[in-house]
Amino acid sequence: MDLKVLYEDNHLIAVFKPTGILTQRDKSNDSSLMEEVKEYLREKYQKPGNVFLGLLHRLDRPVSGIVLFAKTSKGASRLSEQIRNHQTIKTYQVIVIGKPKNNQATLIDYLKKDKERNRVVLSKDPKRGFEKAELEYETINSNKKYSLLKINLKTGKPHQIRSQLASIGCPVVGDVKYGAKTTLADKSIMLCATDLEFKLATKQDVYKISITIPKKWKNMLK
Repeated sequence: MDLKVLYEDNHLIAVFKPTGILTQRDKSNDSSLMEEVKEYLREKYQKPGNVFLGLLHRLDRPVSGIVLFAKTSKGASRLSEQIRNHQTIKTYQVIVIGKPKNNQATLIDYLKKDKERNRVVLSKDPKRGFEKAELEYETINSNKKYSLLKINLKTGKPHQIRSQLASIGCPVVGDVKYGAKTTLADKSIMLCATDLEFKLATKQDVYKISITIPKKWKNMLK
């Protein structure tokens, strides 16, 4: 894997996660982005032994985009606090099947993880054991068969975007787990974390990382 570093300082490192790569190694024992970043740091700084790397958030395996890691315990502590307090801004872009009824809206649902099936159950009403999930979306472009949406994530729950968009009749392209009829050749889904805004670990400066969506996505909307 050719690691693409998007930002790096003494405490933090942000990289691009391609589709099909785990953020963190799981029971499948497949290689992960976290291991790739550790190896990059080990080689760049000639660090012997184990390299510290704090996992701040995850992207699902079929999702691409920006992932931020902490290189130090101070970076991990301060960025984790920002994430808990909803002080980071995460923006996603996604191509869905169909077109949402409203060009922009806020979706509030309640989710519960089904670990055996590796998916979430969604409820429109509060229930015991379910967690609140909130996002804002805006329709950027549409040819009615497919639509490009921009997502401002208010809460970071597993499979949140995928399940909430499916609940309004607009599943993510390629996401057969949540209602799409066909998979993509590379088993990806058309969901990408394109923007991440956060405060630096040891400064008051706010930093924003942005990437563009894949070219093939744009071609679907012509």
